[in-house]
This record gives sequence, C-alpha cells and structure tokens, in this order.
Amino acid sequence: MMEGLSERDIETFAEKVYGTNENKALRDAILANGINGSTLNSNAIISMNDIFSEEIETGKVANQKKSGRCWIFAALNTFRHRMSAQLNIKDFELSQNYMMFWDKLEKSNFFLESILKTLDEQLEDRLVSWLLTTPQQDGGQWDMLVSLVKKYGVVPKQAMPESYQSSNSSDLNSILNAKLRECALVLRRMHEEGKAENKLQEAKLDMLADIYKILVFLLGEPPKTFDFEYRDEEGKFHREINLTPQTFFEKYVGINLDDYVSIINAPTKDKPFGKTFTVKFLGNVIDGRQLKYLNVDIQTLKSLAIKQIKDGETVWFGSDVARYSDRKIGILDPELFDYEEAFGTHFNLTKAERLDYKESSLTHAMVLTGVNLIDGEPNRWKVENSWGEDVGNKGYFVMSDKWMDEYTYQIVVNKKYLSKELVKAYNQEPIQLQPWDPMGSLAIVK
Repeated sequence: MMEGLSERDIETFAEKVYGTNENKALRDAILANGINGSTLNSNAIISMNDIFSEEIETGKVANQKKSGRCWIFAALNTFRHRMSAQLNIKDFELSQNYMMFWDKLEKSNFFLESILKTLDEQLEDRLVSWLLTTPQQDGGQWDMLVSLVKKYGVVPKQAMPESYQSSNSSDLNSILNAKLRECALVLRRMHEEGKAENKLQEAKLDMLADIYKILVFLLGEPPKTFDFEYRDEEGKFHREINLTPQTFFEKYVGINLDDYVSIINAPTKDKPFGKTFTVKFLGNVIDGRQLKYLNVDIQTLKSLAIKQIKDGETVWFGSDVARYSDRKIGILDPELFDYEEAFGTHFNLTKAERLDYKESSLTHAMVLTGVNLIDGEPNRWKVENSWGEDVGNKGYFVMSDKWMDEYTYQIVVNKKYLSKELVKAYNQEPIQLQPWDPMGSLAIVK
C-alpha cells in the first residue's frame, strides 16, 4: 500500500530545517541570489587558469543563438579550423544554415520511413509513441553530420547565411512536427484502408514536397553552385567561381570523413568496454552512415583526444554541459558549486548510475582546442563553445579534468590514433541499443 505524508512528517521535516539558525545566512543568500550564485567555489575559479601547455589557435567563436545546432556548429568549427590555417584567413565560417536545411528534410524522410516500418504496431506501442513524441528536432550526432556532408557537401556562410528561423528554431520545429504528425496519421490510415505500398510511398513524396516548401520559406533555398571569394590575412584577394558544395568540401576542407570515428565512455553494465554500439531508429539520411560508437574507459578516451590535439587538430566532443557549469565565467568543474555544504546532504551517483537513472546524458557538442599537461597528465582542457563571445572568455570555456571524467561521453578522433586492438574492436558489428537508451540522446542544448 502507498503511504501519504502526514502532518507530523511535515513538522519533523521543518524541525530539521529551522531547529537551528546556523544556516540562516546561507538560506537568505540562496533565496536572494539563487543556489549557484550563493555556493560558487572561489578555489575552483582560481584553479581553472585559461593558459594551456597544448593549445590550437582557432579564432572567433561562432554563435548558434536560439537553436539546438551545437553538433553542426562543432563539426563545422573543426572544418574551418583547418581551412583558416591553410588559407590564412580569420573569422571565417561555413554555413550552418545549409546543413540545417538538409538535416531537417532528411530527418523528415527518416521519420516518415520509420512510420512506414511500424504501420502494424499499435499507436500505444512504446516505439510508435517515442517516434511521435519528437518527429524531428535540431539535435544530432557526428555520424549524422557525416551523412549530410557526404550527400550534400558544405558551403561558406556567405553562400547561405543565417535566416531568422535558423537562429530561432522553436517555431520552425513546431510547424514541422505538427505537419509530420499529420503525415503519420494519413499514412497509418491509408494502411488501415489497405492501400498498396507504392501508394504510401507516393503519398510520402507529396508530403516531403510540402516539407521542402516550408523549409525554403523559413531557411532559404540551398545553393547548387556558388562563387567563393575571400581576402587572406596578407590582403590578397581570392575568387573561385561556379563551385558545387561537394567540390568545395573536397578542395577546401579536404578530409576523409571515413577516417574519423566516435569513441564513447559509458561505464554501465550493459555496455562493456571494447564493444561497439548503434541505436535503432536514430539517424537522418536513409542509407547514410550508421551511427556507431566504440566504448572505452575514460583514460583511453582522454589519451586519444590528447594525441589529436598535440598533432594540431581540434576534437569534436559531446557532454552534459548543464552540470556544474557557469556560462558567464566559462568554467566546467564538478567542484564549482558546493551543493553538499549548502544542503547538508550528498549527491553520490556515479557516472554509470547517472546514465542508468536518467540523471545525465549527452546534451551538447563542443570542440576541444587545448589541454594543460603536467608530467603528461591533463588537469584542465580548453573548450570552444558555440554560444557567441558573450559567455566565458570570449566564448571559450575551461573544463577541469574531473569534469571531463564525469560528464564527457564522446569524442571524435582520427582512427590513426587508435591502437591495433582498438581498431579491431571498432570494426566489430555494433550491438543495437533501444532508441530511448541514454546513448541515443542527441546534442541539442542552446
């Protein structure tokens, strides 16, 4: 039998709070200034020096504004870091809006194909319910970005600049999801009426034509060809005409995306180290690159990131950015706020337990651009965010190594840094996770 709270229970709780006045000043401070403002640990701030023994110069920070495109920004930032160095240009950006357009269209098709695959399932089925909860969203993963680039290439920001809705995506998402849920209803009803599969596919294409029109109105139309013009740091003007997005990527970014792999640290019992994983019904481009993660211990993950940074290449990574972080001062550190001292209680979940009990997951993608090593061991990391220059140190954050251990879940590195054993492990057929698994979460924080 379930038991409710009695009046005596409430009195006992209150006595524990008000039975002594020793914490009254702290209670008043929290009420006036909030928990984070009242428990900020000055020692943590002092220890997070923004000087690093290994550091890559990356220039001005981009701004995703009121959108959940961090994974796109982070990936394109790693591309532009290479381009800026090779072309001798500063403050250059690739078009995040261009990638967003194709991602929205492909996710819409992915959703409708998922609906077609589940036509015989009840509406109350957990998978169908999960699909309908969020038909599409801004968030994504590295392998999803790879699929988009391979199919559509990339363009400089001047070829497809931001629109109002690309920078403020909530209305766009509401409109698309309303339309996609209606489309799901129509497809399921057609199936119930016995319509043939080819008729369902024809209806799907008509639906996607409507989605395409909505995207053109809200984001603009992606260019098929464009001219690339820039002036380098020595003042020399450059122009190349009639480029396609694919030829632009090949010539000016020039990396083999197949060389880059996702490494995760998910220390839960159901995900042994040395095994690979994928997630059912998660992706964007049908027949694109499969989401695939190799799970390793945190020391291995960090050693791979360090190798790539020391070679002068930045690292895309995914983490739970909201935990023990401060946007204003730009610090990520589990010792940043002293909640235990304030409340007289403990927060003892391990990293694995936080994943298992839905207390944490990958929510945001950023870029590692530096690390501070002492006798070869890291104590803090430099992070390029995509929230503009008004946060942190002109948009850059300092992350403690303890925070890296506890709240970083994924990095993307060139597979040349993997040992033979890790390469063999990565080449395994991945274990399939359910769509609602915490490692199926998408980087989406604004």
